[in-house]
Amino acid sequence: MSSIKSMRFLKPGCTFVIAEAGVNHNGNVNLAEKLVFAAAEAGADAVKFQTFKAEQVTTKHSPTAAYQKKNVGEDNQWKLLRPLELAESAYPNLIKACKKAQIMFMSTPHGHIDSAKLLKPMVSVWKVGSGDLTNLPFLKYLGQTKKPIILSTGMATIAETKEAVKTIEQTGNKKITILHCTTNYPCPPEEANVSAILDLKKNFPRYPIGYSDHTLGIEAALIAVGYGATVIEKHFTLDRSMPGPDQQNSLEPAELKKMVEKIRLVELLRGSGKKKPFKSELIIAQMARKAVIALTDITKGNKFTSKNLTIKRPAKGGLPPKLYWKIIGKTATRDIPADAQLKKTDFK
Repeated sequence: MSSIKSMRFLKPGCTFVIAEAGVNHNGNVNLAEKLVFAAAEAGADAVKFQTFKAEQVTTKHSPTAAYQKKNVGEDNQWKLLRPLELAESAYPNLIKACKKAQIMFMSTPHGHIDSAKLLKPMVSVWKVGSGDLTNLPFLKYLGQTKKPIILSTGMATIAETKEAVKTIEQTGNKKITILHCTTNYPCPPEEANVSAILDLKKNFPRYPIGYSDHTLGIEAALIAVGYGATVIEKHFTLDRSMPGPDQQNSLEPAELKKMVEKIRLVELLRGSGKKKPFKSELIIAQMARKAVIALTDITKGNKFTSKNLTIKRPAKGGLPPKLYWKIIGKTATRDIPADAQLKKTDFK
């Protein structure tokens, strides 16, 4: 984790943005490399792929999800996944491209220890897909590597998430980040439930919480950052018109760049969470706030009343309005012209 961008990972106040290339390379290493540079150009902190062998992920008779069948017309998962595999020989080139682009290389090992063993020397951080949250033997293996783990929680209950986290903790690994996620592609707005981030924060107070976004557009990701998400993961592609199960649900490079820019803005807008005035406000307060002012000419020896006192701007140099009641009934020690600020020595 040596690049400047990678240093944003788990840094307080910073959102680590993962550009999920996934299988949008369609098994083509040249296309995968283009995705690396596109992610870096967009300002993402990491680009993530998926590492698997179809026969280790699914049976040869497993059906596809409805969205997959709709997007590619294939009703068999094994047949769908086979052409989307990246050859082992592709990884050195991808890592080289990531170093050149100064972006962190990541890849999700899909539920099989063989894939994790292949990736172990290549990745600094594990990313676990939602489908493996209940794959406790797999989580135990990843935990034993002592590398940080980012855990997606799509389809999961709090109880299931606690069981997954406990499995990792039992290996002595406490470097866990938990991502809220809804496993639906695209995720309709009514199922995004972005505020579930707060529920995860409540149930896992010791761990950073983030968001893996499967909605269309960038709004949900920005809301998540507003809620304090430390990691944002978002699918992207070079061109949504390309074939593939995830292309249509992905951002294109210009959209990804806009999302990153807006995330950085939201980080600034979100602030520290502590209510206190800024230095710029303290300067403005001298003019915007008010002071006790003579409403009429006041002769020395006269008493101050609600008929000869008022409260107006500016505050600078005057007495704060909270002293108004204390001054009422006091006696003027000098002649005070109308519209003049009162001083501490003006009454007794």
